[in-house]
Amino acid sequence: MGLLDPTPPPYAPLEWVKKPLDERGRMVCAAWALQGYGTPLAVFLVYALKVALYIGAWRAFCFGLPWLHPIAFQKAIVWSMLFEVLGLGCGSGPLTGRYFPPVGGFLYFLRPGTTKLPLLRGLGRTRGVFDVTLYATLLGAAVWVLCLRAPTPRDFLPLVVLVPLLGVLDKTLFLAARAEHYWVTIVCFAFASQWIAGAMAVQIALWFWAGFSKLNHHFPTVACVMTSNGPFTRFPWLRRRMYRDFPHDLRPSALATAISHFGTALELLVPIAFLVTPLGTTPVVAIVLMLLLHGYITSNVPMGVPIEWNFMVVYGGFALFFAHPEISIRSVDLLVAPFLFVMCVLLPLLGNLFPSRISFLLAMRYYAGNWAYSVWLFRGESYRKLAKLTTSSPWIYDQLARFYDRATSVGLVGKVMAFRLMHLHGRALPLLVPRAVDRLEDYEWLDGELVAGLALGWNFGEGHLHHEQLLESIQAQCGFEEGELRCIFVESQPLGRGTLGYRIVDAKTGPMESGALPVEELRTRQPWSASSFSR
Repeated sequence: MGLLDPTPPPYAPLEWVKKPLDERGRMVCAAWALQGYGTPLAVFLVYALKVALYIGAWRAFCFGLPWLHPIAFQKAIVWSMLFEVLGLGCGSGPLTGRYFPPVGGFLYFLRPGTTKLPLLRGLGRTRGVFDVTLYATLLGAAVWVLCLRAPTPRDFLPLVVLVPLLGVLDKTLFLAARAEHYWVTIVCFAFASQWIAGAMAVQIALWFWAGFSKLNHHFPTVACVMTSNGPFTRFPWLRRRMYRDFPHDLRPSALATAISHFGTALELLVPIAFLVTPLGTTPVVAIVLMLLLHGYITSNVPMGVPIEWNFMVVYGGFALFFAHPEISIRSVDLLVAPFLFVMCVLLPLLGNLFPSRISFLLAMRYYAGNWAYSVWLFRGESYRKLAKLTTSSPWIYDQLARFYDRATSVGLVGKVMAFRLMHLHGRALPLLVPRAVDRLEDYEWLDGELVAGLALGWNFGEGHLHHEQLLESIQAQCGFEEGELRCIFVESQPLGRGTLGYRIVDAKTGPMESGALPVEELRTRQPWSASSFSR
């Protein structure tokens, strides 16, 4: 195997793809359990180099300021938002199904005719000159702030206005900018005299809601999937122990459940430790807990690769709490306090209660395993109609054909099926796929994340980006016939409720079926099985 060759699955991919769903799922899930995605080692090195360039560019913009200086922190926030909205951070590279080109972002957002998802349906389906100009203006405004030696509150105002305006024109852009973190903090720069306290409040909210959202039955499966895919957990004995009885029972073992509970507790302890540290005291315990938490996350290189974001959060812990222990979040300016309450308390709470209405990013439900998602089923070669879209990324197999033969490509894309099935919510698919199509063998299975990456230029686990609104836009541009494209849309489990909502939709004729599945029942099932499993 060369440095760019993925780990081959323990079966012939071109034979595997012809098998029924239950057999296909059993084989690919067992392969994921021991191999993960099979990412070549060289790919991990590329991501590490990207992080180094991200940090190096930020230091260049600091013009020699100490790394914990308040202006250095402001530059880090603006640079991180620019980095993300360009498409260089989350949602880039092979671990998001993006091979050639390895980024979307600006390749789409600066190109008229590409697909967008406006907040208001009357704002069009495709990007026009005004959309492109506004996006370019955002990039210029961010670079302008970064080039200033000492930005003033007034200098941040263009960013404050442009980010939500672009979000109205295209929800994808607002999410890609990681606005729930970076934009909210920039608002504090612009309007709060004690902006450090406001930035502290944002950091506390990020940790708290991320931990809170993991108080569910979904997160143990995340621990399994991450351990099976991590570059530093390549021990077959460890990966087997994450499951109850590999390869027969791939539900989380007691060890996986314990790891998930420990991770949840750690994520909740970090903000608590910062809050209970006496004013004026260096928060050593909280910093250690923070490093343990984000060190674990980053070392696993999770799918979606929010690596730079994790570095930024850790840096924020040092630049805010470590460098300014004398400042309390209780000193937040009254001018921004209502705004912070809405963005850091109300929206996350509502996002947990009504996850179908609010993005998991705005709800700060990071990597909890309880995500909205979709599967798109293309009959025969009907996927070729996607060529009618204006894109910068071709069909996933056309991207992979530049590097691998057909069998290797099918093996890689098949692992995306395993990633979805292995999570608790994915166990709904063996029940729903037969309701969507008569013979899966006649259809090309593509995860909605890969469709969003191709059509929108950005994907990062936000299932609502590839639900009905995107389907309607693609249908209007591509014109699928009845039965050529069927989609399964699954929602997150709301807080306090025990079901997952789902919808099955035909691209041309519309809704076929909708309903809800009990999560407790899904917990008894194997990732590939449509029948209950007890042992």
